[in-house]
Amino acid sequence: MQNVQGVQDLGVFRVVGQPNLNFTVDRNQAARYAINVSDIQDAIQTAVGGTALSQVLLGEQRFDLVLRYLPPFRDTREAIEKIRLVAPSGERVSLAQLTKVDVVDGGSEIYREANSRYIAVKFSVRGRDLGSTVEEAMKKVNTSVKLPVGYFIDWAGEYESAKRSQRRLLVVLPLTILFIYVILYTMFKSVKWSLLILTNIAMAPIGGLLALWFSGTHFSVSSGVGFLALFGVSVQIGVIMVEYINQLRARGYDIEDAAVEGAVLRLRPITMTMLVATLGLLPAALSHGIGSDSQRPFAIVIVGGLIADLIIA
Repeated sequence: MQNVQGVQDLGVFRVVGQPNLNFTVDRNQAARYAINVSDIQDAIQTAVGGTALSQVLLGEQRFDLVLRYLPPFRDTREAIEKIRLVAPSGERVSLAQLTKVDVVDGGSEIYREANSRYIAVKFSVRGRDLGSTVEEAMKKVNTSVKLPVGYFIDWAGEYESAKRSQRRLLVVLPLTILFIYVILYTMFKSVKWSLLILTNIAMAPIGGLLALWFSGTHFSVSSGVGFLALFGVSVQIGVIMVEYINQLRARGYDIEDAAVEGAVLRLRPITMTMLVATLGLLPAALSHGIGSDSQRPFAIVIVGGLIADLIIA
């Protein structure tokens, strides 16, 4: 992944450094004193960790009654090594005689999710869109890395959220256009006028895509939501224009004169509507501060799309 363009801050979430006190049973010594390995393990558990002997009832609450050594006899390595077991011969044998004691560094935290342990590999994406970067990394990892049996790789984080949101957009976008068409048809009672207004939706993405290209902003879920908002404003412009043209035709104008007159007379209210939205979102489109990565693509799409709509209109 280090050779994938756009991958930055590559690292592994691995917390180490907590000292662990390991007791390895010396089976030869245990056999010499005729002491079972399980008895040695139970002695360590009872003395250091504690063993629940019974329960104390307090109303409906239950508390374990735990037996273990006092702190002075279990707080240090030397104190634990002095814990003694009684052999069948009656001899008292210390843990130091039955085990090998080592202090090693181990993990202070074990990461788990969905009842499985995992190791998290973290990285950031800069200077490139998230989707193509992760897909190239997935291709290289799947080709070069052979995992042992029982292991698998799951690409999560922002990439997973973006894919999930894109799948939702693929459903929401057609439904939005369908609902807009139904509302227009119920308003005009005409398939022709409804489809004519929907042509604005076909023209609206041109300005948004050009704005993303000129600003060097990659397409994202935020910009996708911006296109949905842009569709609504474009439909509003089309409704204003078509409704006024129909009024002029009802007064006796022919189609060509009505279209020209309607475009001229409705230019001012359409311009005012677009300028309000454009100037309102312009600071967000030009912002580069903390948190602007989510709102800037949304604003860029709307500002660029409205400017293009105004020029086309």
